[in-house]
Amino acid sequence: MDISGTCISSTTDKHGSIYVYETRNSRILSFDGKIYQSCMKLNNINGLYLGYTQAMMTGLLFIPTIKTASIMGLGAGSMTKNLLNSFPELDVHAVEYREAVVKTAKKYFYLPDTDRLFIHIDDAVNYIKNTDIKSDIIFSDLYNPEGIESRQVQSSYLRDCKNALTKQGVLVLNICHTSAELRQTFDKLLADEFKNRLLRFNVKGGNTIILAFRNDIPLMENKALLAKAQCLQEKMSIPMECYAELLLDTYFRDPDHSPNIHST
Repeated sequence: MDISGTCISSTTDKHGSIYVYETRNSRILSFDGKIYQSCMKLNNINGLYLGYTQAMMTGLLFIPTIKTASIMGLGAGSMTKNLLNSFPELDVHAVEYREAVVKTAKKYFYLPDTDRLFIHIDDAVNYIKNTDIKSDIIFSDLYNPEGIESRQVQSSYLRDCKNALTKQGVLVLNICHTSAELRQTFDKLLADEFKNRLLRFNVKGGNTIILAFRNDIPLMENKALLAKAQCLQEKMSIPMECYAELLLDTYFRDPDHSPNIHST
């Protein structure tokens, strides 16, 4: 086992293992005992500790008012808890294929019991194809012990996600531990489905965060983007300003990209 700490829970269902580790300061969810699936600080149970989960929240920079969010892949519920805690009027729909993962999130990671959280025990591909719910933002972070879930790499899945967004909605994807061949296929599918309505940037740890917009990317002056980031940073207690700066670095200061974000 590569994860430090004491294993306080080990569960197996028909899909594989679920481990919970505890250190002096945190609890960690893992499916293989090597890679962090989620991490919770014991003194900040609603916070976002892993950098890629923080970075995925950049999709909120482009949404005027968020009312409904959907999360494909619950994990330990870190993003779910942070959203519920940060936005008191927000409804969150979390889709998780493994009921044992939901039970673990409730028992060890304090997933709240609230009428603003709707948990759907379902395959994400099936759920998003059949849902009537329109979300302002959809987070897709679908992985299994072998890496990215292959069913996420389908044009039909991406199209169904796009159709489940509101007019100003954003699909946010996390890409990591992916072969070059699969990544090339995924990039082509995204380009075909979302055309020029994509933003992407890399974060520490090798993750790539992709923002895919149902309609045109909102044009924002960089001062407005940074002001929104500062507001979200205070509300969510995550370093949103640094991720806004990263977007500006990627799409304004990098000549290889066509900027959809305007500088002043």
